[in-house]
Amino acid sequence: MNVHVGTLLKEADFSEWLELSALQKSSVSVIGMGYVGAVSLACLSQLGHRVVGADIDQRKVDNIGMGQSPIVEDQLGELLTDGVAYNLLTTTTDVKQAVLDTDVTFVSVGTPTNEDGGCDTRAITAVARTIGEAIAEKDGFHVVVLRCSVPPGTTLGLMGPEIEAISGKKAGRDFGLCFNPEFLREGTAVKDFHAPPKTVIGTSDLKTARIISKIYEPVDQNIITTTIEVAELVKYVDNVWHAAKVTFANEVGRLCKPMGIDSHAVMDIFVQDTKLNLSPYYLKPGFAFGGSCLPKEVRAVTHLAEKLEIDLPLMNALIPSNEEHIDQAIDMVRKTEPKKVAVMGVAFKPGTDDLRESPILEVMDQLIRDGVEVVAWDPAIVPGPQLAEQFNYIRHAAPHLEHLVNKLPEILKATPEMAATGADTIVVAQKHSSTRDLLETHQAEASIVDLVRVFASAPSCPKYAGIGW
Repeated sequence: MNVHVGTLLKEADFSEWLELSALQKSSVSVIGMGYVGAVSLACLSQLGHRVVGADIDQRKVDNIGMGQSPIVEDQLGELLTDGVAYNLLTTTTDVKQAVLDTDVTFVSVGTPTNEDGGCDTRAITAVARTIGEAIAEKDGFHVVVLRCSVPPGTTLGLMGPEIEAISGKKAGRDFGLCFNPEFLREGTAVKDFHAPPKTVIGTSDLKTARIISKIYEPVDQNIITTTIEVAELVKYVDNVWHAAKVTFANEVGRLCKPMGIDSHAVMDIFVQDTKLNLSPYYLKPGFAFGGSCLPKEVRAVTHLAEKLEIDLPLMNALIPSNEEHIDQAIDMVRKTEPKKVAVMGVAFKPGTDDLRESPILEVMDQLIRDGVEVVAWDPAIVPGPQLAEQFNYIRHAAPHLEHLVNKLPEILKATPEMAATGADTIVVAQKHSSTRDLLETHQAEASIVDLVRVFASAPSCPKYAGIGW
């Protein structure tokens, strides 16, 4: 049993340490002994917790109760055997009794896909009712931790109310409720448990956060605590992102092969860039992409694939998805029913005067076509030969914007205050400290459509709307 206790201990001393450790640590029941449940049981017992595994499948209960792994997973069988041998791990088909006998319950039941593509939560409902029956008979503060992949709102909207209805007790006051997504990869699950990519605890009360954090402290000193809904969605977003990465790499391969280019050589270089390619950069919801590179080169790749008669659905969807985001911004501004709109930021990103394929130009053009008066401010844009060249480029590359381009000299104002004067809607298209200062004085006066998350925390004022928050 690979437990680090500071110094090497003799077998008798080790058993004594385990008994003392189990007394000091939360006892844990794990409902559902499938892949995640079995790994959780084994690893929690390795950390010195007394664990009880509960499942309606008698065969799983018997096998794990004898220290036998129900699945092929590196190190799992040895850890289960050790847990049973040191009297830290037991199993049962009596779910209610497992809850009664422990302090914390992890729920890892199956949530298969329904015929309509949704999540089947019937097992969660059934387990919640049984947990409620047990909590009704308990005096202490019991914590319930949901670990299944579920749609946001399931923990608070389904599991919590079911437990409250059956137990007659209140979540957050009488018992704790938590969503704790797992990030275990099959084949390396035990290693991932002890060296997790991240540990996320979603809960609405501090007592529950402290109890669950203490369980994970031996394996992660940088625990992330958040709301339950955020924790629920993180699990989905993680896996969709992984699916997107696999699909992207495969489309690169399909693009490379007919040209005789080594796709692995391309991607080996691609992943070495941890400043942009494999980093948080570009991975924050905001406005559409633009500029001189991204739109042009996405079109170039999709055109190349078309010539090669290769179907790349993911890459082909990038431009339409980007255009949909621009349309959403236009709709958000229209809903404010403005007569005059002030746009803060006109170039495709701050710190540049590059107007080429700036997505905010599409928004401004449509508003003008709607009969709205549009003014704007951008600290980087000043009249001159370079700006004139950009105007000529836009007229050539986007002739539908020619009317807007011709009006830009009169639309652009020297300061954000001048632009905001008389505006009943302010559209934020770039992050600037001067824009934040301006908005703090105009929040009560004008509607704000924020496309870039100009504030770290979205304001709660009724006239504020963020495009992805």
